[in-house]
Amino acid sequence: MRYFPVFLDLAGRWVLVVGGGEVAARKVALLRESGARVRVVAPALGASLAAACAAGEIEHHAREFVAGDVDGVRLVIAATDAPAVNRAVAAAAESRQVAVNVVDDLELSTGILPAIVDRSPIVVAVSTSGTAPALARRLRAEIDAVLDGALGRLAQLAASFRGEIRARIRDLGERRRFYDWLVDGAPGDLVRRAREPEAAALVARALAGPRPVAATQGRVTLVGAGPGEAGLLTLAGLRALQCADVILYDRLVSPEVLALARREAERIEVGKSGGGDSVPQAEIQARLVAEARRGRHVVRLKGGDPMVFGRGGEELQHLRAAGIPYEVVPGITAALACSAYAGIPLTHREHASGVRFVTAHSRGSIETTDWRGLAAARETLAVYMGIATLPRLVAELTRHGRAPTTPVAIVENGGRAEQRVLVGTLGEADVLATRHAVCSPALLIVGEVAALAPTLHWYGAAPLTDAAPPARAAVA
Repeated sequence: MRYFPVFLDLAGRWVLVVGGGEVAARKVALLRESGARVRVVAPALGASLAAACAAGEIEHHAREFVAGDVDGVRLVIAATDAPAVNRAVAAAAESRQVAVNVVDDLELSTGILPAIVDRSPIVVAVSTSGTAPALARRLRAEIDAVLDGALGRLAQLAASFRGEIRARIRDLGERRRFYDWLVDGAPGDLVRRAREPEAAALVARALAGPRPVAATQGRVTLVGAGPGEAGLLTLAGLRALQCADVILYDRLVSPEVLALARREAERIEVGKSGGGDSVPQAEIQARLVAEARRGRHVVRLKGGDPMVFGRGGEELQHLRAAGIPYEVVPGITAALACSAYAGIPLTHREHASGVRFVTAHSRGSIETTDWRGLAAARETLAVYMGIATLPRLVAELTRHGRAPTTPVAIVENGGRAEQRVLVGTLGEADVLATRHAVCSPALLIVGEVAALAPTLHWYGAAPLTDAAPPARAAVA
């Protein structure tokens, strides 16, 4: 390890920056975030530094660098495009034993500036010892994506009770469990919901008890897994998976998404499939409550979005009645994912002024559907779970005024490597699906926008545009 990692307290202390361009401006901005007093030496300043100087945020000496500029400062940064000046700055700093960073010159530097992930008061610094700054920036971005956005506020909550926690909880093991509860339990959940006063009150009550070790309280997080592509999982969903104790997941959740979960998490499939084995909804809800009452963090992982035809509302009602804390992490629902990956805009100024999400699989949906409303022109219909009842769908829509020539698209496995898109008309939709043996999961898109798929497609194979069956390879 060539470089010793250390964090410097620069608040109120002088730092010298030599150079007045945009590179120097970026360094100055970072230094000012740490509370440093910044002195800039440069004959002229760029727009950013000139504005900072005019606002009284930095001290500027409009001249060339002299060795005495290094006196009395804690850190020196050379950010000029003149090698001779940078060498002079490095030599002056070295002679006075002051750390110096010369931008993009490892040999002249006695200190390097890391890539920073800021969740103040938590700060993560990433360094490649100056050998690969681009890689450090990439690692910073990956770490930034994974870290909880509320981490800084959680740290502030913990810090506000640090003295009291140390005084009330002498045993180190119990103290660690208390902090685990503060971060992962109910107080942490409240902070993530922007309810810090309630979180602080909860911690205070726990510490006021005769034995201030918080009982572990289980909770449930409903997470939308999106269409299956792991890259479309939200950051909040990823964080939930990485701190889950048990995951109850649907059949449509892809292995790639499940692979992102914490390795130690228990995985339980509770999927449903039309005509196949299914776990009853009542059993799923009972399992959610039972696991949470064991003090576990339960993630209910659903394909798409849990609140769009995903029975998320029913599960929340059951959890509320049982007194189980919960939160919801939205996902990209099938209509948005399938249409985007098929190159189909759900709305378009020339073709569709609105879109309706409908399902042909809910209780009594066929009998209770407002077919006349769905048959209205200039609206896109995104039909979930409609392949099994496609003949009835086509019949009802055409009977209530939707033209048989209305363009339709069937998107099978939207957003996945095996995606298929079939484009035709409403009148031939059933034939199209039958001849190409379309299977679930598949979304039906009805409306003029569906005709744009052949020209706007960008993902996977080009859409099939006829009702003829695909050619099959000869079998020897």
